[in-house]
Amino acid sequence: MGVESLEAAIQRVGSPVELLRNSHVRPITFPVAPEFTNWRSEQQAWRTSCALLDQSHHMTDLYLSGTDALRLLSDFGVNTFKNFTPGKAKQYVAVNADGYFIGDAILFHLEEELFDVVGHPTVINWLQYNAETGDYDVTIERDENSYDRPAGPPKIYRYELQGPTAKPLMEKLTGEPLPDVKFFNMADFTIAGHRVRALRHGMAGQPGFELFGPWSEGEDVLAAILEAGKEFDLVRAGAKAYSTANLESGWIPTAVPAIFGPEMRGYREWLGATSLGSLGGSMDSADITDYYVTPYDIGYGRTVKFDHDFHGREALERIAGNPARTKVTLVWNPEDVAAAVRSLYEPGVPAKYLEMPKARYAFFQVDKVLHDGKPIGLSLDLGYIVNEQDFVSLATVDSEFATPGTEVTVLWGEEPNSAKPAVERHRQVEIRATVAPAPYVQEVRDSYRKS
Repeated sequence: MGVESLEAAIQRVGSPVELLRNSHVRPITFPVAPEFTNWRSEQQAWRTSCALLDQSHHMTDLYLSGTDALRLLSDFGVNTFKNFTPGKAKQYVAVNADGYFIGDAILFHLEEELFDVVGHPTVINWLQYNAETGDYDVTIERDENSYDRPAGPPKIYRYELQGPTAKPLMEKLTGEPLPDVKFFNMADFTIAGHRVRALRHGMAGQPGFELFGPWSEGEDVLAAILEAGKEFDLVRAGAKAYSTANLESGWIPTAVPAIFGPEMRGYREWLGATSLGSLGGSMDSADITDYYVTPYDIGYGRTVKFDHDFHGREALERIAGNPARTKVTLVWNPEDVAAAVRSLYEPGVPAKYLEMPKARYAFFQVDKVLHDGKPIGLSLDLGYIVNEQDFVSLATVDSEFATPGTEVTVLWGEEPNSAKPAVERHRQVEIRATVAPAPYVQEVRDSYRKS
């Protein structure tokens, strides 16, 4: 018996919303240690010293090679590809024909005619489908994340160093001053006798480097990092802390992909029924298109470049003149958060459990944002930031409500409760929130402006 397709599963249950709302697919998995010390200290490390994050296991890699690899990426990416030479990387974004967001990933230009697309499978699946069904001279190699990989280790290791002591730590590791590497550019180093490629990265407004190389050399490189790191207060950060880093940088990790129109039926027939993951939150529309966002809604407006033809360009040209929504951070009211937690210890049906530090319980978390009881946007990810001592969510709201200081409400919990394993019997509650910029952290906003 073959694997059920996404399209067949939708037809079986009646709608995309019904399928995703009750999906038993895991929300998201970081197959590394949850904590090495405690997630609070590990979060603080990328602001005060240096955090070491293991990115080797939770992302999927799609290697594209061949004479048409760049054309494929350009045909389905909103990004510019001018001067995109080997040794550079970018946040790759794809949309459907109507300009709605399908997904994003980090795109590495490793060598001439060799690229690596790294991230959640959403956009990777879309690129692979078009590579296989389109007229492209391209070769594909796919390395699943460690949860989904049939057997064996990853193809490469990835270690990220982030924080104010990352630069001197790198100089200690390499034995020489660091070259002037621009943001999202790569350089080669020698660590523990091995060639290591490094992407100049950054989060929390601090310098950072993403180191990668063949898996067989990873243990040697890791041991060297840990030894040199003793001098620079290096802290290993586990999955719990790592999962919250995006809340400081303002990156929304997942949004419902706009793949459910009739023109994309062939793609849904190609996808497996469990390819997408689950949908959670208080957003309760039966129309899947109400969950869609555009690149402008979630902060990718400056990524869109109309210097080439790409799938969805005409639609985005119409949207670009007057985007309806703006990405913001919502700072949740401490009293209301405390009341939701306190309900677990009171008689009656409690509020939906707020996990710490990351409270997202579905792969696609979509909660209603209200103003005077009326829907004005979507809250898409949430959790606690130790460094600000705030519980926040990343959201997209109607632009007239995006001014910092605007008071809104987040509806937390599902009605009715869905059948997802992560959902217990609970009641919905309203939690007041205040609009703030995204990224929330001033240092991050400043560093991104310089990038």
